[in-house]
Amino acid sequence: MSLFNGLNISASGLTANRLRMDVVSSNIANANTNRAELVNGEWVPYRRKTVELSTAGASPFAKQLTAAMENKGAGAGVKASAIREDATPFPVTYDPEHPDADVEGYVRTSNVDPIKEMVDLMSATRSYEANVTAMNASKSMFMKALEIGK
Repeated sequence: MSLFNGLNISASGLTANRLRMDVVSSNIANANTNRAELVNGEWVPYRRKTVELSTAGASPFAKQLTAAMENKGAGAGVKASAIREDATPFPVTYDPEHPDADVEGYVRTSNVDPIKEMVDLMSATRSYEANVTAMNASKSMFMKALEIGK
């Protein structure tokens, strides 16, 4: 196990959570976008995006547990494996005066829920803060270890 393994794991968590915050901010910025993409000559509203995270080692839990118990290291951190679009249907509102209304007067709007986005943002922020705290604890332990040698 490397001396800097804990720092590398925390750094991967910082990177992954920064990406989560970027995706959430993009979702919030486009929450009212009705014309995000032109598909078959028809405008489609913005579709919410989510970040899928996985372990950087991508090995099953049993293998990770066995390696940790044998002192071979506890893993390689986390990585963003994909940014996926949310498949929930678009909400429909009745507004016959809207330029994007269909023949019946209904308008499809973005499937971004600002409350859900704020919860995701708070979760990513707390995870980011936890990784910063872990990095600071590791740094403090390294400094104390250097003081021992004086």
